[in-house]
Amino acid sequence: MNRKKYKILISGGGTGGHIFPALSIANALKGRIDCDILFVGAENRMEMERVPDAGYKIVGLPVAGFNRKNLLKNISVLLKLRKSLKMARKIVKDFRPDIAVGVGGYCSGPTLKAAQRAGVPTLLQEQNSYAGVTNKLLAKKAKKICVAYPEMERFFPADRIVETGNPVRKNLLCGVRTPKEARESFGLDGNRKTILVIGGSLGALTVNRSLEKGIRDLTASGLQVIWQTGKSFLPKAKEAVKGLKGVVVTPFVSDMASAYSAATLVVSRAGAGSISELELLGKPVILVPSPNVAEDHQTKNAKALANKGAAILIPDAEAADRLADEIIRLASDNDRLSEMGKNIKALAYEKSDEKIVDEILKIISD
Repeated sequence: MNRKKYKILISGGGTGGHIFPALSIANALKGRIDCDILFVGAENRMEMERVPDAGYKIVGLPVAGFNRKNLLKNISVLLKLRKSLKMARKIVKDFRPDIAVGVGGYCSGPTLKAAQRAGVPTLLQEQNSYAGVTNKLLAKKAKKICVAYPEMERFFPADRIVETGNPVRKNLLCGVRTPKEARESFGLDGNRKTILVIGGSLGALTVNRSLEKGIRDLTASGLQVIWQTGKSFLPKAKEAVKGLKGVVVTPFVSDMASAYSAATLVVSRAGAGSISELELLGKPVILVPSPNVAEDHQTKNAKALANKGAAILIPDAEAADRLADEIIRLASDNDRLSEMGKNIKALAYEKSDEKIVDEILKIISD
């Protein structure tokens, strides 16, 4: 490869599941080539803070998702999309990227469409087991599609698919405490089984309500709990755990590496990013897929694991009645926990960010 300074456009966001992979790819690129990286995100979404915090420039588009319940509200969505396409064309024209990388989210559609129209090569990263509409449309002109699940030729041209997995946060895998040390860092008994409940992500209200209903049963069975609630549910969670010992209630877990290490069992939504983290760490998990996502892809993600004995799937509508009992039963079954841990670990992809960068470099060096 010649010694030029490359320009890389990366677009996507809306949730941590899109932003963390995007930043991982950017960091891996910086470690491999001399490049300028420009992010394109959606205005007023979390990437507009997270990306600059990581040291990268970002431009926001006014794009928004389609409202499937109230079609009349989509008039404003279409107007925003039109404006976003116009802005994306200008961004591509001014920045003149060597490649545009799409990681999913509202903004990746207009950005990569503008890049393709301008003759800029594109690479897609599809994080879910069921491809989104935007990526399926963009795939027709994409050079490569990096995927995290097998059998994605159902959605994309087989000759352009590369199985890379989803990049995850590097700090989850580095310098991690032992389970005993991790539990003690949360003020818990280092030797007792501990459940990590991730109820603070977008759309996790059912998980929080289910735990609120069953928290006293969990502690009565001898389990400890680290409960990430998010800001809005924190007051209710604190009320629910009054007088209980062995429970940590927090709106946000800053040290997720220790939280995962402390966990005997994890309860989570089924976003692609979370699943990739759990696979790499080999953590047994109960998945409660969010029903409020496009094409119900979280349920499809969860089924892909449950069908291989790597997770237990509890539908959102059944969580309130089933979750606590399922946690107690599974936490007491050491053989099942061990088997699930091995099964989910076997699905992990190592060094996904570097594999994606390999594909980017092949494209821009042609």
